[in-house]
Amino acid sequence: MHVLVNGVRLFFDVEGTKFVPDGPVMREKPTLLMLHGGPGSDHSIYRPAYSALADIAQIVYLDHRGNGRSEDGPCESWNLAQWGDDVHAFCDVLGIASPIVLGVSFGGMVAQAYATRHPEHPSKLVLISSQAAGGTHRERRVELFERFGGPEVGALARRRFLEAGGHPDQASLDEWRRLAFPLYTRTPRHPDVARRAVSRSEVLQWFTKPGGESHTFDMSGDLRRIRCPTLVLGGEDDPIHPVESQEEIAAALPAHLVQFERFENCRHAVIPDAPERAMAVIRSFIERQ
Repeated sequence: MHVLVNGVRLFFDVEGTKFVPDGPVMREKPTLLMLHGGPGSDHSIYRPAYSALADIAQIVYLDHRGNGRSEDGPCESWNLAQWGDDVHAFCDVLGIASPIVLGVSFGGMVAQAYATRHPEHPSKLVLISSQAAGGTHRERRVELFERFGGPEVGALARRRFLEAGGHPDQASLDEWRRLAFPLYTRTPRHPDVARRAVSRSEVLQWFTKPGGESHTFDMSGDLRRIRCPTLVLGGEDDPIHPVESQEEIAAALPAHLVQFERFENCRHAVIPDAPERAMAVIRSFIERQ
């Protein structure tokens, strides 16, 4: 399904109903809005794992502008402020009030942009394996990629994080996907996960180009504006967004609102490496009054 948001048609999908029969009443479930990683990917990376939450929430999957099945819009609009404003406007168009917004990796950056620019809007946030500022912990990333992938991947990470400052061309991006991407998780991803995804290289290259926003953004000082309970999850061995980034997010949030959970022996996105514990933590957070 598509809906017009800020001049661009955004794709979304819905899993589960909003109201369910519960004795003499129809019980309303909260809306869980899923913001996918990337940029340049789509919402399919969440499925089927997050379908397990459809019994307690109506799940809405959104493809960001320039990503997945959504329209591009001008490339100048591929920035965190616009992506964050799109989330707010998308909810307004569909009549979604007080959503629980969950973002993983890049999706977590969009969630932070949305929640700091529209702090009155979300009821809860879930930020997984993300970061509040770009260009940080670069040496740590190189160290972890080299530890897990050996000298060849270490050299590739060094070029990305310390030298070239991104993916300067398609060949570099293809090499990264072939050698480094499999190391994002300890548990190998099923090859169908990549096959069914709609990948858009152009938005990733725009965001990560030398001098691009992925290297320059900093929302650390704005996180104190967030007003809703926020769950932060991070893997101890995450090579792309090291757990130090999750520590910084948790420390910058209002202390009475944050719940920070670290996962040993986990890398990026947590769910692939610790599905039972991670899903239990998220479920408990959603259900908490």
